[in-house]
Amino acid sequence: MVFIAVIGAGVCDERTYALAEQVGRELGARGATVVCGGLGGVMEAVCKGAQHAGGRTIGILPGVSPRDANPYVDIPIVTGIGEARNSIVVRSGRAVIAIGGEYGTLSEIAFALKFGIPVIGVGTWQLARGDERMRDIIEARDAREAVELALRLAIRDV
Repeated sequence: MVFIAVIGAGVCDERTYALAEQVGRELGARGATVVCGGLGGVMEAVCKGAQHAGGRTIGILPGVSPRDANPYVDIPIVTGIGEARNSIVVRSGRAVIAIGGEYGTLSEIAFALKFGIPVIGVGTWQLARGDERMRDIIEARDAREAVELALRLAIRDV
């Protein structure tokens, strides 16, 4: 069993929601367990897709109540540590798929890259240092390619 972290904004548009749901379906159909922040938006969509494809979902929640989890989280883990839980979300995955996202997503990308965990991006942040574009986030064209890359690049022994 491989754990793949999926990160993205807690509020997103319909197009991003549909993309995240497709990522979840692809992961669930391939037997991967989805780890996410457990709330709405991209997190809800990826969990919904994974569940509908027979996959398992884990939500690492920022608050203290499992009731905060979206309805598609199988295993809610309450932390009570707010956004500091972002480190736990990415550390729990063997690869990270970033879909769209806001500053919380950017912090998760940074944690993953610092930890040496591969990051696959679909319509997400791009990084630059000065005038030089960094290629640390592996860009995928669509949900299927993102999942294929994540599963291929997943760290096996951490």
